[in-house]
Amino acid sequence: MIRLEVDGRAVSAEVAASITSGFGHFTAMQVRGGRTRGLELHLARLEAANRELFDTELDGDRVRELIRHALCRIAYASVRVYVHETDAEPATVVTVKEPGDVTTPQRLLPVRYQRPDAHLKHLATEQGYHSRLARQHGFDDALLTGDAGLVSESATANIGFFDNHGVVWPDAPMLGGITMQLLDRELHARGLTVRSQPIYLTDIATFDGAFLSSARGIAVVSGIDEVDLPTHARTQPLIDAYDAVPWEPI
Repeated sequence: MIRLEVDGRAVSAEVAASITSGFGHFTAMQVRGGRTRGLELHLARLEAANRELFDTELDGDRVRELIRHALCRIAYASVRVYVHETDAEPATVVTVKEPGDVTTPQRLLPVRYQRPDAHLKHLATEQGYHSRLARQHGFDDALLTGDAGLVSESATANIGFFDNHGVVWPDAPMLGGITMQLLDRELHARGLTVRSQPIYLTDIATFDGAFLSSARGIAVVSGIDEVDLPTHARTQPLIDAYDAVPWEPI
């Protein structure tokens, strides 16, 4: 870890753990040249989650100031902004680490688990356990599923599929990821078809490929459990669309 600040004060991980709790929410972004993609969406996510979890407002301008302060003169980084429950008022924690890139292609292990309040990017989940379990079994990540094998998301990203018409997102409890939202904007602007529908594990083999989207970028999904998926060039238009999203000053 490069840096960790609580409400603008640099502290150690031990001190941060002593004044924060495991209950809260967060957002994660990649920073390049002091800029990030979808900043307004990150701030809107934090503000909405704060109202829902803590019944209090969060000042987006202050969050931007805290990110800038934690970055200091660091121009390239992985940044996370957490808002933790404390005995007083919620504490805002900013972590700054080395910049991250996406790993591609990836194979996913289906697991029977869906995050509670899946529309929130919060901390009270077991997804880390399932992600670790998947890696122990030789996969790159876990694919979270619900009743009857209803596909929702991976443990760390949104998942999308290709069919004859375009991109299909699962219609299931899941997080509307920032990269997913930015992709939707760009793909619609380019006239590409994007829609949502229920997708079950039994449907996987009928699709013409799959991909993951996260702040780190777009990754090809080469297989889910024992089903191999095509890894052809249909992912490139998504990468091109995401690359066209402007980087915004923090």
